[in-house]
Amino acid sequence: MRMRTVLATVTAGLAAATTLTAAGPATATAATGTSSAHACSPAVSIDGFSDALDKTTYEGTFVGNFSALAVDRKGRIAAVSDRSALFTLDARTLKTLAPTGVVPLADENGAALDSEGLVVDRDGTRLISSETEPSVRRYSRDGEILDRLPVPGALRVAPAGRATTNQTFEGLTLLPGGRTLLAAMEGSLSGDTAGIVRFQTWDRKTARGSFRLGDQYGYRTDTGLGVSEATATPDGRLLVLERGFTAGVGNTVRLYLADPRRATDTGDVTTLTGQDGVRLVGKTLLADLVNCPSLGATAKQPQPNPLLDNIEGLAVTGGSRGRLNLLLVSDDNQSAAQTTRFYSLRVRLP
Repeated sequence: MRMRTVLATVTAGLAAATTLTAAGPATATAATGTSSAHACSPAVSIDGFSDALDKTTYEGTFVGNFSALAVDRKGRIAAVSDRSALFTLDARTLKTLAPTGVVPLADENGAALDSEGLVVDRDGTRLISSETEPSVRRYSRDGEILDRLPVPGALRVAPAGRATTNQTFEGLTLLPGGRTLLAAMEGSLSGDTAGIVRFQTWDRKTARGSFRLGDQYGYRTDTGLGVSEATATPDGRLLVLERGFTAGVGNTVRLYLADPRRATDTGDVTTLTGQDGVRLVGKTLLADLVNCPSLGATAKQPQPNPLLDNIEGLAVTGGSRGRLNLLLVSDDNQSAAQTTRFYSLRVRLP
């Protein structure tokens, strides 16, 4: 099925989100592309949210801990939990997004993964990043390991490399054309200036070939924030989620549009300072999600906006001509103080 058809199927199913928590569907305006009642910024609006899966189970598996989303070629939503589970969700409506399947994941020794990034490749296999080592593995639909991609030594967790535990491959995305895979580090390497993180790519000659190490780029996060997701847009740019948490205050979640196409390859650059002649990935703020209307949401702990939670996953579910429909999800960490929440957003790209 062609991608345009897949996205149209998912978009049609998620259209029900607009009636979840709001008086009616968001209506685009010529000036901003968002409705005033649903606007998070001039470029972003929110259609609705759903807490329907919060603290539920499916076939004996806890439904939550979601860290990444992806759309497969049949229009289904794949969702990976950082507790070694890969779910398939019913994409016909945001109101439930009911699970229709779950597959356990493990490493080569049968050990659990801290699975954070997810890509559904064109052949239906799943590329999943774990921030434990870190690693990127290819899995069959039933959870069998098929391949493992090479990772530069410097990106490995210390003492093997210069990365910090739980600060490695948080985002994973396949660029248009299917020949370049990109993984986003959540935090900085030891020796790099705080706030500058690395994006690693892998390339292949054909859309179904084997990946080899490609270019690497530097990206500067906002102070106190880390990268929680990076997802490719149809034109080859990236949507980047930056996230942070302050006890007693709550979450900060910002959505950026980033462009790595003119950035310097930093694969051979030992130390990134931001003042070393290296051109970092450029970024443009699309929205600080604290400014979205709360739509009646409630929070289980202090939040600057009760709509916010620990948002980690992001998938493009449709759109055209620079306007995209997005599905986001929060990771509840299986905590009573957090919520598994899905969000439906619309974005107008500059």
